[in-house]
Amino acid sequence: MATLQLREALTKVGTLTSRPAAFLILGGYTVSWFLFERETLDWHGAATLITWAMTLFIQRAEHRDTQALQAKLDELIKANDKARNEIAEMDDKEPEEIERIRDGGQRRS
Repeated sequence: MATLQLREALTKVGTLTSRPAAFLILGGYTVSWFLFERETLDWHGAATLITWAMTLFIQRAEHRDTQALQAKLDELIKANDKARNEIAEMDDKEPEEIERIRDGGQRRS
């Protein structure tokens, strides 16, 4: 039970890091660091902030691509009369559950 809750929490955190608010948090953190601990904001600190920003950019781009792909697939599923409805509702499932469904579907083919 705790494992399922942890998986769901990690999925939500991953989604939240792709939102613009994550960049605002990074900006606030950077300003706070500059104001309160300016002497510790050295090359190492700058590299940390740049790494964090790049991670957010990558996460946002990946989320955008995934959402675009999902929208295209949803449209194809709606257009195909033979498509199974339960497959169209997989967006809310955890990655491990989706993998199990995909593995089961490939064996039936």
